[in-house]
Amino acid sequence: MSELPGTMPMVHHRTADFGGGDILEADHMHAHHQGQVTGTSGNPVSVTELKGPQTGIPDKKYVLSAETKTIRLASGEAIEAWTFNGQIPGPALVADEGDLVEVRLVNKDIASGVTLHWHGVDVPNGEDGVAGMTQDAVMPGESYTYRFVVNETGTHWYHSHQQSSIQVQKGLFGSFVIRPSNQQDSETMDATVMAHHWVTPGGREIAALGLADTFQRQKVKPGTPVRLRLVNAGNLTQTFTLNGVSYKVAAVDGYELNEPGTLTDSLLRIGGGGRYDVIFTMPKTPVTLTMISEPDPIGIVYSQDGQGEPDILQKGTVLDITGYGSPADTPFNTSTDFDRSFTVILDQTYFGTYNGEAGQQWVINGKAFPETPTLMVREGDIVKTTFVNRSFADHPMHLHGHHIQVLSRNGEPISGSSLVLDTLNIEPGETFEVAFLANNPGLWMDHCHNLDHARKGMTMHVAYENVYTPFAIGSDTGNHPE
Repeated sequence: MSELPGTMPMVHHRTADFGGGDILEADHMHAHHQGQVTGTSGNPVSVTELKGPQTGIPDKKYVLSAETKTIRLASGEAIEAWTFNGQIPGPALVADEGDLVEVRLVNKDIASGVTLHWHGVDVPNGEDGVAGMTQDAVMPGESYTYRFVVNETGTHWYHSHQQSSIQVQKGLFGSFVIRPSNQQDSETMDATVMAHHWVTPGGREIAALGLADTFQRQKVKPGTPVRLRLVNAGNLTQTFTLNGVSYKVAAVDGYELNEPGTLTDSLLRIGGGGRYDVIFTMPKTPVTLTMISEPDPIGIVYSQDGQGEPDILQKGTVLDITGYGSPADTPFNTSTDFDRSFTVILDQTYFGTYNGEAGQQWVINGKAFPETPTLMVREGDIVKTTFVNRSFADHPMHLHGHHIQVLSRNGEPISGSSLVLDTLNIEPGETFEVAFLANNPGLWMDHCHNLDHARKGMTMHVAYENVYTPFAIGSDTGNHPE
């Protein structure tokens, strides 16, 4: 599509795919509202009705103010950034499992508007923070309040979902850690490390961990249990190594792995938006965390005196997370009787014009958004999706509002710990089967979290029967989710 309309619904039911399940006949489908589908039973529900508790005293309460600010990286390089509360990354949000969380977003001076999306947290649809789908973008001088109960645990993050390919890159993101309700106080050093790439006014990219674009040093007492929460807040897959200690990957995307094995020389590849939690006990000798980057690697040296030179792992093998850890009972497997089964083929085109921009497009089933499929589900459905990557790039596919269980990779059932993810990184030539329970009604994005790919067409949606949105996207609306 050469030019997108000035106003259009984000969810297009003309491209509905029912995955072999019940089909809503045309005479049972109405469009009294943008994007509405009315099925054979039930009354239509607006996304604005699918909210968290609107009363009650929150257990955790935060205010995040979006504002422009010049920041300096550890090297001294100046970056014109967009920030939350003037910080990069934004304030670390911490909650406990079961908490009612309230976050008030204030837009001080981001002219294009902002939102807050809770990446990896299965909030009610109306709290999901997607401009043009679940709300309008929050413009300068305006505010918007999100309220939801957190029912999962682990390492997550938040970011703007208005012009996300621009705003996340410019700094509108931060960490969101949810502690288990049974967690006991301990002496663990718990640190979140957010990987990102900053862009200078001249267009040069600078890899950094937060503001650190050089190797940093940190003092840690020997014998201390350490948990490093590695978050990839960038578009491209990043590779991390840990040298000087044996360690385990305890969790992926916030989900604890079953009986993770001990590692010493692994390359940890984390797709855009994904997270790995790494645990170890601090030895008497230094430990080096490295992110492999160009032109030079960056990272953190942990030592008992806060000194020491980086000792970078020189040779390693990529950890196959689908074969790591021990199997455990899971809700679904490859022989489960699914209510709906979808096939999603990820590919690219080299020539064309998308929304006025000539060049490469990223397509799903041969089409760019808004012609990509809308995966139609009914509450209670057990859904299987087969992802096939026919392109030459990684695609970290992120389904909002749900977690997926990985069933198989390249035709073989996974052999390690059960994997429950919110962001599935699919490398070129790979095929994955995943499953989820449709238990969170709404209209949900399912898109590549290389946000440049999403902006150029690699976006689709999961839509529940009888749910509609009163919001719209397009140049005339001010809502630009990608």
